[in-house]
Amino acid sequence: MGPADGAPRHEHTTPGGGYGDAENSPRTLVRVKREPPEWAFAELRLRRYQAADHATVLALHREGLAQVGLRPGDGVYYDHDFFRMEDIYLRNDGEFLVAETGGQIVAMGGLRRADLVPGGRARAFGGYAPGTPALDAVEMVRLRVRPTVQRRGYGTAVVQALEERAREYGYRILRADTTDLQAPALALYQKFGWTETRREVIGGIVNIYIEKEL
Repeated sequence: MGPADGAPRHEHTTPGGGYGDAENSPRTLVRVKREPPEWAFAELRLRRYQAADHATVLALHREGLAQVGLRPGDGVYYDHDFFRMEDIYLRNDGEFLVAETGGQIVAMGGLRRADLVPGGRARAFGGYAPGTPALDAVEMVRLRVRPTVQRRGYGTAVVQALEERAREYGYRILRADTTDLQAPALALYQKFGWTETRREVIGGIVNIYIEKEL
């Protein structure tokens, strides 16, 4: 993790996670604070999740899944991690970011150690295990953009920021999964060089597993 530094920096983040000279582009993701991390993307501000955000991010998560027809009990839907945000994301070499505009949270996404929550259908049952000392694979999860503000590049900004954080932690592999119902999410990951590794049918829904080497 980088050192604490509250001063704004005139840097811009590329999709690869590096820094360069700022071009003052209105659509450039700009790192303005090192720790806790904060970015600006045009009118959007990305920052670390806080406890006061809980109800809003849980509602955004549920809204996003309902938009594509996922629902509790389908074997894919789950939200138990939102009730252990500190354990699963913020105290265990992970990250969770929210993105605000006009004082409202409109997008979010997290990094979660791949060894903390089981994969596949087991996730729906709320499994959790303490992390191990070695940092290897991390999952990018909970990527959500409020339906009313989609197609503005907000999802791209969240993915860029999370990839940057994964590199700062020293992870080697990024992993994620989505479903064939979430074509825009899959297209966004593919834009950043993620590749599909396998598919699994859970409750009649095709779950797609993807990853990317850092």
